[in-house]
Amino acid sequence: ENKNNVTEFILHGLTQDKTVAKVCFSLFLVFYATIILGNLLIIITIKTSEQLNSPMYFFLSYLSFIDISYSTVTAPKLIYDLLVEKKTISFVGCIAQVFAGHFFGCTEIFLLTVMAYDRCIAICKPLHYTNIVNKHVCGGLVAASWVGGFVHSVVQTLLAIQLPFCGPNEIDHYFCDVHPLLKLACTDTYIIGVSVAANSGVISVSCFVVLVVSYAVILVSLRTRSSEGCLKALYTCTSHITVVVLFLGPCIFIYMRPSTTFSADKMVSVFYTIITPMLNPLIYTLRNEEVKNAMKKLWSRKV
Repeated sequence: ENKNNVTEFILHGLTQDKTVAKVCFSLFLVFYATIILGNLLIIITIKTSEQLNSPMYFFLSYLSFIDISYSTVTAPKLIYDLLVEKKTISFVGCIAQVFAGHFFGCTEIFLLTVMAYDRCIAICKPLHYTNIVNKHVCGGLVAASWVGGFVHSVVQTLLAIQLPFCGPNEIDHYFCDVHPLLKLACTDTYIIGVSVAANSGVISVSCFVVLVVSYAVILVSLRTRSSEGCLKALYTCTSHITVVVLFLGPCIFIYMRPSTTFSADKMVSVFYTIITPMLNPLIYTLRNEEVKNAMKKLWSRKV
């Protein structure tokens, strides 16, 4: 019978080069501060502005909250480990990181899908938009996203927690995830690996298909609009499409395969755990005049 003899794991971290680690420490410290400040600014702006009361901004405020939470699962530990020689994490801490990472990550995927549905209704049925996407519907969609993320995360965590570890206990990553843990398990992990790929990968691909269909419907409906109306409608969607590609693309690359790890996985993981949450506030503010004007009013009030 396989038994779990491992009480902690040793993380290899992002790099073994001390000089590169010092540079990365400064860089990721700035990145994490930008994530916190940028997303908090969006949340405060939306909550305090009377103009930003549409469902789109309601969803955007939750997206910013999830981005803060999701990056906090990995970024502080990554930043700390860049300065220490021995990078360890307890077994319980590792499992908790698996749960939290998949919880917030999957919730964000569902929320991005909900935001695509919102844009589809707003553009295709503008006269009925306020009746279809009302406050109760918005609240229900956000709640469903949280529940979906929770269920997915529970499944992933249960798959990871039942694995027996006899040693070695070194994870070639900067945070705990299911795939690196599967490599360390002292048992046949083929079925569990397929289950992990089915759970994470199918969710990512299914949501991506829904997103593609939503924007295909939008493009078809725009054929009857004037060129000015088309440009305006497309302009409101480009920010969301950019975020979807930046977040879902790396997720599909990581999770739509069995228990196999590549050398590029760490850099790809950095992209969806840190870079995308940092870019989201910039993407949504630089291309949105309403948000920029609301921020200016907020700043003038503070001054």
